[in-house]
Amino acid sequence: MITKSTLISATVVAMVVTCYITFTLVAVNIGFIQNFIFVWLRSWLIAFLLALPSLLYVSPFIKDKIKI
Repeated sequence: MITKSTLISATVVAMVVTCYITFTLVAVNIGFIQNFIFVWLRSWLIAFLLALPSLLYVSPFIKDKIKI
């Protein structure tokens, strides 16, 4: 069962980490072009949608397996 605090913390972590990683990668790969914000936000949304389920479901499985 996913608690409310786990959901909130996973959401915040996913938002922050994917935000700065996608910003950096888009800036490095395409530069600051005219539609940079649109490209970055699109990339961020895709990364966030992948990261959140990973944090919610994969992370507890890994923690259980390595006994953290």
